[in-house]
Amino acid sequence: MKYSKHDAKAYAKENMRGIWAAALNPFKEDLSFDDAGLRSNIRHWIDDLDIQGLFIAGKQGEFFSMTLEERKRNFEIAVDECDGKAGTIMSVSDQNLETVLELAQHAQDCGADYIVVHAPVLSFVHDRGEVLYQYYKAICDKVDIGIAMWSHPDSGYLMQPEECARIAELPNIVAIKYSVPRDMYVRLTEMVGDRIHVSTASEEEWLDNVEQLGWKLYLCSSPPYQLQTRFDKRMNDYTKLAFEGRFAEARKVRDSLDPVRDAMKLSRPADKPQAFGKYWLELLGQVGGRVRRPMLELSDAEKSAVKTAFEGCGLKL
Repeated sequence: MKYSKHDAKAYAKENMRGIWAAALNPFKEDLSFDDAGLRSNIRHWIDDLDIQGLFIAGKQGEFFSMTLEERKRNFEIAVDECDGKAGTIMSVSDQNLETVLELAQHAQDCGADYIVVHAPVLSFVHDRGEVLYQYYKAICDKVDIGIAMWSHPDSGYLMQPEECARIAELPNIVAIKYSVPRDMYVRLTEMVGDRIHVSTASEEEWLDNVEQLGWKLYLCSSPPYQLQTRFDKRMNDYTKLAFEGRFAEARKVRDSLDPVRDAMKLSRPADKPQAFGKYWLELLGQVGGRVRRPMLELSDAEKSAVKTAFEGCGLKL
């Protein structure tokens, strides 16, 4: 641990900054975990793309299809490869609290910087505030590591800003990945933005949120390594310009990426997000690999459409 439990907020406000990407996990042809492939990708993301932090074993990484031991190994590989050159936040999300706590302790023990915990599915619960507070408090009570909340429609509901603000008072809550409509995350930023990082996964909203809300953390999805190459780091470029207050210049650079965004949107099958992401990585020269059930692979026709879109998107390779 690089900080004490009660210093977690201050440490994260100072050190949890910049662009953090959610890692895809490569699986081999036999669907085993590709350790070497992940290590290669991480080195590229940090050394060539200058990504400041990695979100490990999240939904992009198909944690739901991985064993407990694979998830722990996933943490260890990321800590080993990042080795102080980039931050790590480990998704310990699970519907079973004992699994969450076991993974949280492992993340703390192996040297992760932070953990992230998805809001649980709450079947038949209509008044969620106290349930959510006690859930996050139970985790905070058991570990010292900094914790990010994570609210997304996948839970079947959205955590309300007032609920998040109450949870943010817990000592080692340091951030939230808040995948909600803009008015909700603006409200939460106004309530707790001086104490914890508020962020959302939309890259297209990132610059506006730096300029209008003073955000310092992009937490996080796959665009940082899908929109960029070692020769074309426009997301990094416009982020640096924004952090320097040069917003007009930053907008020009951001908008120049629209052809890449459009290529991805138009060629991504609605039911195959991870398979699309992995094939796009392969076109970029990274390690993609297969997906595990319940996710589906791209068809040959879909791969052809993605490749055509990729070749015309204007990224410099």
